[in-house]
Amino acid sequence: MKRQLPLILLFLFGAFMVFQYFVPHESSEFFYEFVALDWPPIIGVFALSLGIISLIRMSAKRVRTRTPDWGYSVVTLAGLASMIVAGLPWFGGQESPVYKWEFQYIMQSILPTMFALLSFFIASAAYRAFRARSAVASVLLVSAFIVMIRFFPMGPLSIPAASTASWLLNVPNLAAKRAITIGVGLGIVSTALKVVLGIERSYLGRD
Repeated sequence: MKRQLPLILLFLFGAFMVFQYFVPHESSEFFYEFVALDWPPIIGVFALSLGIISLIRMSAKRVRTRTPDWGYSVVTLAGLASMIVAGLPWFGGQESPVYKWEFQYIMQSILPTMFALLSFFIASAAYRAFRARSAVASVLLVSAFIVMIRFFPMGPLSIPAASTASWLLNVPNLAAKRAITIGVGLGIVSTALKVVLGIERSYLGRD
């Protein structure tokens, strides 16, 4: 029953979500809003709680076993504890000076730093992908070069470069994006059917 009950609930809710889409009755719309709009925030709170518990357990294990770079786990736990305590209503909540300081001078500094680091990974991946080892890689290299040079002033060459780059983005690139979107949509539908019909059960775990 521990495995059958989730399968039954998933089938009932999945079938209803499909059914209500084709039957826009007031009762079905009310139930849809109740399930699709009210329940996800509640589930998100429990998911956030599980994520916090998992972070605490993993960080505490790293500190306890003194794994390499375990000091970062200490900083993570200290930052998590200080943000939670400073955000409590008894300590001022979001208006607390400690909460504002940590958010403004730590969180807002970390986020752009992470995005800045992504540029180096993107450059490294582009270098590996654009090596002209084959005909396809050569086409990719030339196309990327044409798209990139449209942002540079090149005098009389700017207009043909910009028009060629626009054609590359609006014709072959857009066609590939639509093909990928169609493939992703078909994959989502097939996966959803497998889950609703009980064919895919990996989310239930091994028990």
